[in-house]
Amino acid sequence: MNFFHEAKALHDELLTIRRHLHKFPELSHKEYETTQFITDQLTEYGIDEFSPLPDTGVIAIIRGSKPGKTVAIRADIDALPITEETGLPYASVNDGVMHACGHDVHTTVALGCAKLLQAKKHDLQGTVKCIFQPAEEMLQGSRYILDAGGLDQPPVDAIMALHCWPDIPVGTIGVRHGSMMASSDTFTIRVYGQQGHAAHPHKCVDPIVISGQIVNTLQTVVSREIPPTDPLVLTVGKIQGGKAYNIIPSMVEMIGTVRSLNPDLRSEMPGIMRRIVEGTAAAMRGRAEVDYQFGTPPLISDEGLNQIVEATTQELLGDDKLVHLTIPSMGSEDFAFYMERVRGVFFRLGIYSDQLEARVPLHSPSFMVDEACLPIGVAVMSQAVYTYLMEPST
Repeated sequence: MNFFHEAKALHDELLTIRRHLHKFPELSHKEYETTQFITDQLTEYGIDEFSPLPDTGVIAIIRGSKPGKTVAIRADIDALPITEETGLPYASVNDGVMHACGHDVHTTVALGCAKLLQAKKHDLQGTVKCIFQPAEEMLQGSRYILDAGGLDQPPVDAIMALHCWPDIPVGTIGVRHGSMMASSDTFTIRVYGQQGHAAHPHKCVDPIVISGQIVNTLQTVVSREIPPTDPLVLTVGKIQGGKAYNIIPSMVEMIGTVRSLNPDLRSEMPGIMRRIVEGTAAAMRGRAEVDYQFGTPPLISDEGLNQIVEATTQELLGDDKLVHLTIPSMGSEDFAFYMERVRGVFFRLGIYSDQLEARVPLHSPSFMVDEACLPIGVAVMSQAVYTYLMEPST
């Protein structure tokens, strides 16, 4: 089975779908028209089995003629609160909302896969679930799907997803062995001192000075406590304290994020931070507390599924179209929550070409893609799904 030519034949239809989605973007948990559009397309393809979701999003089920494994394709469907500046004829008509992260592309690719796999269901051994997930930009949507039983009935054995990537050219697929994207955790630090007059600091305990020392000392975690081969980001993004120029406040609050590619290191960070924060504050006659919240885990693709994507890319596109990504991203992706439950693979879809005026990053108001990527994504994803289902279970 080779899906390349069939995916190419969908080119015009894929363009129409993607441009509609791009023109009418919706924010996280507000994807009502998008949900209806996806449902209408799937119904048009002859798909009539859906798993219920309490609000936005769609889960469609394609059952093959023979029993077997179940594989899921996940596409995120939400947009960003960005005012588009591309000048495209199909630019967003919804003020302040834009598909600036390629979720319109991901949704289009998944719809194309659904159409091709539905047409081949008599040859399929197993089941395909197409998960159109809301609220990825809030890093909440996958947990919403999981809480709704999206990987159950039938239980999913493996899950696949792709993401637009402006750093690699259109026509290529990017894969990475090991950690691909970082965890995203948050922390709140409250530093308590003793309020008083700014002219008499010796009679006070200054939480602003303590906070400054804590911020500086926390950076030694990265430079002196963590191996240089283990990337870690520890950023304090907000500091708030004090109300007047001549008053030393009683409390300062700091909020920040920790990003890590190493699950073991990630689990150690709350203890490391509490030791530094509480110890620094105590040494300066103050007191501090740390509220550490684990968020999205690191994204690490399954090696066996990675190999399927690699082999599929080489077979359909050629050896030179497979890009091995040497540098992980310290950004985060809530697809990682699925991969805590089942085997998963996450790969990159090249979208850059000389036809674009510039290589614009994700989340930019000028973000654009070369739409030649659409049939490429459909072909590789459909073929990878088919290959996985037809392989013997291990």
